[in-house]
Amino acid sequence: MDFSFTPEQEAFKEKVVRFAKDELNEGDLKQRDAECILSRDLWRKIADFGILGLPFEKEYGGAEQDIITTVLAMEALGYGCRDNGLLFSMNGQMWTVQMPIAQFGTPEQKDKYLRGLIAGDLIGAHGITEAEAGSDVMSLGTTATRDGDHYVLNGAKVFCTNGPVADVFVIFATVDKSAGSLGLTGFIVERDTPGLTISPNRRKMGLRTSPMAWLTLEDCRVPVTARIGKEGQGGRIFNNSMEWERSSILANLVGAMEHQVEQCVAHANKRTQFRKPIGKFQSVSNRIVDMKLRHETSRLLLYKVAWLKKTKGSCPMEAALAKLYLSEAWVASCQNSVVIHGGYGYMADYEVERDFRDAVGSLLYSGTSDIQRTIAARALGL
Repeated sequence: MDFSFTPEQEAFKEKVVRFAKDELNEGDLKQRDAECILSRDLWRKIADFGILGLPFEKEYGGAEQDIITTVLAMEALGYGCRDNGLLFSMNGQMWTVQMPIAQFGTPEQKDKYLRGLIAGDLIGAHGITEAEAGSDVMSLGTTATRDGDHYVLNGAKVFCTNGPVADVFVIFATVDKSAGSLGLTGFIVERDTPGLTISPNRRKMGLRTSPMAWLTLEDCRVPVTARIGKEGQGGRIFNNSMEWERSSILANLVGAMEHQVEQCVAHANKRTQFRKPIGKFQSVSNRIVDMKLRHETSRLLLYKVAWLKKTKGSCPMEAALAKLYLSEAWVASCQNSVVIHGGYGYMADYEVERDFRDAVGSLLYSGTSDIQRTIAARALGL
């Protein structure tokens, strides 16, 4: 098996690392985390560098890079940038807003929305989760009723990443509750659409620089031209988005795990107890070895999924397994990092604890660990 990348891919990855280190760590991250602020300046830098358009059509400002190159760039961002929330918001837009529009939208929708999202002129948010439809996303209560040249949307959404600052939303509703998933339909809803109410930012345990809102849709009228794909195609659109997201959203964490191992090795060599570096104690060195093992295993899973999507087009089970393993590995390694740093790891000044807080969310977004196991079990015929 050949695990090498092209010289161009390697050079691009290094370029992204330098960009992330030099440009995406500006400002007071601790303050942004405390105040739950998404940096629009850093968002614009990501867009200007071309990250938001990596796998998308050149016609709309993208770069038409393959998924392997895209995943390498995401890994590089995670290694070089310490703002996990910023990268989470970026991924949320790319895979659940841009990708549905790119793959199922009309040329007019792409020209109006995709171009602006890639350029950083617009920020997008995705609305599907509801209070009574979390893991069971196909049981939506939000309805879309056809009324001439419009649809009327009624319902509510929760856990809407980027919601407080978004200019455009991809909203899923059902046109026929009796049809189950076959009634699910996607719509593009602009922020100033009458009937759409967006809550203030909802505070979270982690990923605080990624804002989150609750949405209310009350007789919210959108034109038929705002529908993504056909009526009843929403389930397919959502599943396609989720496979892309599970294949790519945790690539940042692979880079972050590499940085974390380096950080812990440096600390274990510098910090002394009982007249020797703590890294000489097997209880410490073993934890770091476990972290390195998780990192290497996560990287292999990530690359395999990227390769499968490039060569086969779809790999739902492998994407679910990668999401499952990477998220749980990230949480375990963040816990190890806190313990290795001791009391200092628990203090906000060292910023080790922030990774731990941010990591917990990875067990939940893009489908919980239990849902990933369910997907894999079904693929195995169970």
